[in-house]
Amino acid sequence: MSQHRSARAAVFSAGSWGTAVAKILADAGTDVIVHARRSAIADAINSTHRNPGYFPTIELPFSVTATTDPAAALAGADFLVLSIPAQSLRAGLAAWAPHIGPDTVNVSLMKGVERGSHLRASEVITEVTGVSADRVAVLSGPNLARELMDGRPAAATVACPDEEAARRFQQACHTPYFRPYTSTDVIGCELGGAVKNVIALAVGIASGMGLGDNATAMLITRGLAEATRLAAAMGAHPSTLAGLSGVGDLVATCSSPLSRNRTFGTHLGHGLSVEQATAAARQTTEGVKSAEAILALAGAHGVEMPITEVVSDLLHEKVTLDQAAAALTQRPPKPEH
Repeated sequence: MSQHRSARAAVFSAGSWGTAVAKILADAGTDVIVHARRSAIADAINSTHRNPGYFPTIELPFSVTATTDPAAALAGADFLVLSIPAQSLRAGLAAWAPHIGPDTVNVSLMKGVERGSHLRASEVITEVTGVSADRVAVLSGPNLARELMDGRPAAATVACPDEEAARRFQQACHTPYFRPYTSTDVIGCELGGAVKNVIALAVGIASGMGLGDNATAMLITRGLAEATRLAAAMGAHPSTLAGLSGVGDLVATCSSPLSRNRTFGTHLGHGLSVEQATAAARQTTEGVKSAEAILALAGAHGVEMPITEVVSDLLHEKVTLDQAAAALTQRPPKPEH
């Protein structure tokens, strides 16, 4: 990357988190072009500097532009920042791969596990594009999009096997309100982000049923234990799960009313069906899509994940709401560690 020009990032696509990261990158001095599927969104970003689909009242920096043409978005990009539903990643990448430059670092914002293959997003990226793992980074942490659009303080982890690539993206998104830390533990960062969505569903269910704050704290703590067990079994460093992409993200997602997964769980706790909760959510809820795949990963690695199992069973209507609540709160006693 030349020292004489700003870094250039292509953000795919124009959802809430993609828009927030586009703003962060621009505020850090990076040139940003957003790929939007709908021309109305791209036109609005270019003419009004707002994303009417998600943040109609918040102005984006003038350095953020948009296009519906993936080739135009990716031309000369130092970073391809991917913020699309995890289950849509494979199909989208297959179409965009021919336009990705050989030196472009692919940055995943996805917090899910692909159904069927049980692959993490970074693995899907390497498989579909053929790029090496050291060209794939992950950004993960306690990052609620709405707060970041308002410029409220936050931090995150940039993980990549190539420390220099992680540092370059760290520099590209470091602002006075957004502090990125670097790591080489991609597995830990990705699993922390994916599992916390499922735990947030459990917390939402408990909240919707009025089980109280003690139950919430229990589920967060035991949920962290589940995530750490799976991550360690898959080769991650347990300390990663004690960091921003683990416990940090878990606390934010489980405690904030801005969290989609917690809100979805609350709908279930109020007695709504999965279909009704999906209709009420109106946005992708990654935990709903990933729970079964995460459970399959746990089975393959011989890891017990009782909270994830109950959530998956409830989503697939294998248990009633009351049975799920009992299973979440009445585990047989055993040593904590």
